[in-house]
Amino acid sequence: MKRTLLPALGASLMISACATMPAQDSTPAAEASLDVKTMKEVTRTLSSDAFEGRMPGSPGEEKTVAYLIERFKAAGLTPGNRGSWVQNVPLVEITGKNFAPLTVKGGAQPMAFQFGKDWVGVTYREDKATALKDSELVFVGYGVVAPERNWNDYAGVDMRGKTAVILVNDPDFGAETLEGPFNGKAMTYYGRWTYKYEEAARQGAAGAIIIHDTAPAAYGWNVVESSWSGPQAYAQRGPDAPPLTMMNGWVQKGVAQKILTSAGKDLASLTTAARRQGFRPVPLGLTVSTNFQSDIRKFQSRNVIGMLPGSGAPDEYVMHTAHWDHLGRCTPAPDGDDICNGAVDNATGTAALVALAEAHHKAGPARRSLVFLAVTAEESGLLGADYYAANPVFPLSQTVGGINMDAFLIAGPARDVTVVGPGKSELDSYLNAALVADGRVATPNPKPEAGYYYRSDHFAFAKRGVPMLYIDGGEDLVKGGRAAGEAIAGDYTENRYHGPNDEYDPNWDWSGVMADLQLYYRIGRSLAETSAWPNWVPGDEFRAIRDKDCAASPSGC
Repeated sequence: MKRTLLPALGASLMISACATMPAQDSTPAAEASLDVKTMKEVTRTLSSDAFEGRMPGSPGEEKTVAYLIERFKAAGLTPGNRGSWVQNVPLVEITGKNFAPLTVKGGAQPMAFQFGKDWVGVTYREDKATALKDSELVFVGYGVVAPERNWNDYAGVDMRGKTAVILVNDPDFGAETLEGPFNGKAMTYYGRWTYKYEEAARQGAAGAIIIHDTAPAAYGWNVVESSWSGPQAYAQRGPDAPPLTMMNGWVQKGVAQKILTSAGKDLASLTTAARRQGFRPVPLGLTVSTNFQSDIRKFQSRNVIGMLPGSGAPDEYVMHTAHWDHLGRCTPAPDGDDICNGAVDNATGTAALVALAEAHHKAGPARRSLVFLAVTAEESGLLGADYYAANPVFPLSQTVGGINMDAFLIAGPARDVTVVGPGKSELDSYLNAALVADGRVATPNPKPEAGYYYRSDHFAFAKRGVPMLYIDGGEDLVKGGRAAGEAIAGDYTENRYHGPNDEYDPNWDWSGVMADLQLYYRIGRSLAETSAWPNWVPGDEFRAIRDKDCAASPSGC
């Protein structure tokens, strides 16, 4: 998860609802009976050192899953997977070790860069030893192949055995509006690192190295270092799985500048060229090498699923998602603490599943069934959510929509909420109604260039056509306004996000979180009581998928 940072904006605006959504279908539910004690207890427990950072496949997972089942039972839920509380998710854990320097040759002098400080790298292959040797470096701009946009950053180059050097984000980064070949300042999926590695592999590359830059990445090098060192979990691969590179990695921007200077090139000039249609890859006349070993372990991780059966349409489902996992043990803090506890990210969101389940159970059965899904391996690339969406317990054509909860930053009450990906679906009308009922407003995501909509578990459902809302906490704080909100969010991102300092604080002010939970409750309850099937707005990238899915299912939407 990545926390958004709000700059000062003009007046907040309401997200416009689609005209096809009848007003009565989005009437907000009554206020919920939500227990702040539950939020505190679950967050404190899951983020304690005893859970060791909740790494999938670790003893911390065993404790987490057992605890969630206990809390789901106590909240009044029933097992959600045909009598079982869990869905097994087959993963492989690859832990790199004994990293050699990243060496670059072919320039005036050989260069060697230190693992962690200068570069990080992993292999997705289940190989005990990885050796990238004298692989030719090719600058491929943003690494995008998008025929529908007449764009090919790999045009005319055979990447077999070579290593792609890739810019982070997409070619429209830095745009001031939402107009452009890649949606202007709103990042597309082409800007995500996951896509870049996938495309490099499709091109036959031996390696792929992304140039880290804080602004277009939307996080600092500290996040890259902590997230890409230590054990890495991936989905187990079948016999017909897509190809993989030998090594995927990142380099610091300063390292990239040194490499390109050695090749007689300039990073700024190449970046400018890569933003223009017709860009062609640039062989650098340099080679790169490194090697490392890997410990490999296959295991079953688990999604935890509970539900409240509906009274009128039990075979129609409203989804609530949050990821229970975090990074486990990671780069130590100066005091030696190496447990990434993940209190905010995402013990808070997991606690919210329990608190909402309690509230819905107290309110009695809704017309539709309510599903509470705590997924694994979000930090490894949305693996648990993606596995569920690819192997759904409840058919996606019968899944009405849902809400995702990923990290409640504790900042006190706010006048607004941040909507990530506003204007995408008819779920906006449910949000609008809930906001009016609570006397708050919505602020659209102020950093669409960061691609937050593609960076949490809802995306696994959205790309398969299920409308999902992703709402972040507001930062127009009652005490201090946007300046205070920016300061709190900035402090979290710089000093605690994906690090050992993301720990529970008994002095936290939970009032803002509980106000946000009221919104989630009203939205979920309204969806569960209506007979409407909200869709993506016309022209949205996911609309055709939903329409096709619905047309093929006589019992679904």
